[in-house]
Amino acid sequence: MESCVCQVLEMAASQEKQLNLAKQFAQNSDGCEGRGSGSCGGSAFVWVACPFIDSPVSFMDSVPSLEILVRAPEGFSLWCGPPFNNGQPAVKLEKVICTNAKFSEDGSRLMVMKSDSTVSIYDCSSSKEIRSFAVPNMSAATMSPCGTYLQTFQRPSTPQEKNVILWKTETGAPVYQHFQKNMTKTTWPSVQFSSDEAIACRLATNEIQFFDARDFSKEIIYRVRIPGIAAVELSKAPGSHVAAFIPESKGIPASVQIFACGENSMSQPVARRSFFRCSTVQLSWNRGSTGLLVLVQADVDKTNQSYFGESKLNYLTTNGTHEGLVPLSKEGPVHDVQWSYSGSEFAVVYGFMPAKATVFDKKCNPLVELGTGPYNTIRWNPKGKFLCLAGFGNLPGDMAFWDYKEKKQLGTTRAEWSVTSEWSPDGCYFMTATTAPRLQVDNGIKIFHPNGSLYFKTMFDKLYQADWKPESPDRFGEIAELAQSIDSLKVGETKQQGQGSKSSVAPNKATSANPPTQKPAAYRPPHAKTAAAIQTKLFGGSSTEEMSKNAAKNKKKREKQREKKAAEAATAANNGA
Repeated sequence: MESCVCQVLEMAASQEKQLNLAKQFAQNSDGCEGRGSGSCGGSAFVWVACPFIDSPVSFMDSVPSLEILVRAPEGFSLWCGPPFNNGQPAVKLEKVICTNAKFSEDGSRLMVMKSDSTVSIYDCSSSKEIRSFAVPNMSAATMSPCGTYLQTFQRPSTPQEKNVILWKTETGAPVYQHFQKNMTKTTWPSVQFSSDEAIACRLATNEIQFFDARDFSKEIIYRVRIPGIAAVELSKAPGSHVAAFIPESKGIPASVQIFACGENSMSQPVARRSFFRCSTVQLSWNRGSTGLLVLVQADVDKTNQSYFGESKLNYLTTNGTHEGLVPLSKEGPVHDVQWSYSGSEFAVVYGFMPAKATVFDKKCNPLVELGTGPYNTIRWNPKGKFLCLAGFGNLPGDMAFWDYKEKKQLGTTRAEWSVTSEWSPDGCYFMTATTAPRLQVDNGIKIFHPNGSLYFKTMFDKLYQADWKPESPDRFGEIAELAQSIDSLKVGETKQQGQGSKSSVAPNKATSANPPTQKPAAYRPPHAKTAAAIQTKLFGGSSTEEMSKNAAKNKKKREKQREKKAAEAATAANNGA
């Protein structure tokens, strides 16, 4: 275990008493890594035991515990998240029969679809059911970001039926209803909310309708007319702008337009970008609602370089300073793009295999090149410190973990057949899951450390879902600061002998971030790699050690023969003289 100096925050009159109490908690968790809570001098605190420090460090205020939702054919259950005692997760909520389950964006509520006619709402702090709704012929359901509203879609029987209903979860009463003919990926959820639920809007025919999300009895408070609009994306934090997609029509190119939310500010778009050869778009706002990434995809590649069409990544800002393509330095499709939690930079995986990964700032200037590899997925740690590049789907599952702050690779590993992947809310763990119906075999969950070392693995006969319970990354700020302070320390000089535990040794198994440069081996043709073994098997050739002895013996014979000939020649010369 590497030793380093750690600062314990002052919370009580006796720091020695506090430290002893924190050490006691650490000993109860095998002294390696974990979290716990206690009190000292009337103050509550949370301790953190880390595999890279000798003493646990405690913090004021409460830090939420991690939780994992696991859904199998028998229903869903809630696990207490890592670190696990004795290597196995504790079960917070036993299995509940359901067909689907999803957390609200803030993690305060859990929506559980128990059948096609019943949906229940659970309070995540108590894991108790607080409301149940009977909705016949229900096809889909979702929650607003703070869990205030439940939105359901029913298969319509008549055009007059209002089949999309918004329910108040606290009272169980419907607050808004409207008719929607079809439910598609671009039109669901029908009513979109900002993260603070201050603004709500919905896509209607040739217009966007806006509501007061705190009082739907006001109905539509204002609207913006956009002929031909096919998709809309409301910025989340804050809900200050909305993006609209208008597809190609009668020779007019497709376009994405950005409008500022507000009755008096929506007459003209604040930004606009047109595209030719555009079938679909993916719209992605940053945190802060200042930038919009637009991934434009066409079904046909006119250059005939790809069977899967072509894609272009565009970037628009709400202040109009940038409206154009992101300068990608390699030809090929855009596989994935993701904003950092801060909203100040975004990462892109792009190009023909091996794909390239680059981090850009808000002005589309490249900041960091993350190299190339068999990757099509990028996942940014919620605190913005770590990045994971991965190759899932039809790729073999290679993963590379990067420390973005230090601009170095931490390790590599592989998670074959992964269907879903995501960082934990505190950014300390990365979970992958192989789920049905995408894959019917080898279903299971794997959890990794940020350096790529495997922390936990479990298999299922059949697994449908594995999700972290959402939490605001800001609630884990102090732990993230601890990790950054540890990174800044020089801890590689001394090591204590004979005190390593399993968890303290495990991270060292990951691939080195910057391995020493090795001289490339000489080329050997394919047939030469097995020629010696085949010759030995067929002709009984001697081993390498015996051959070297024979070679030395023959060398001595040749030297003696040369000496003998030289002596004879000298004798003949003397006689002739």
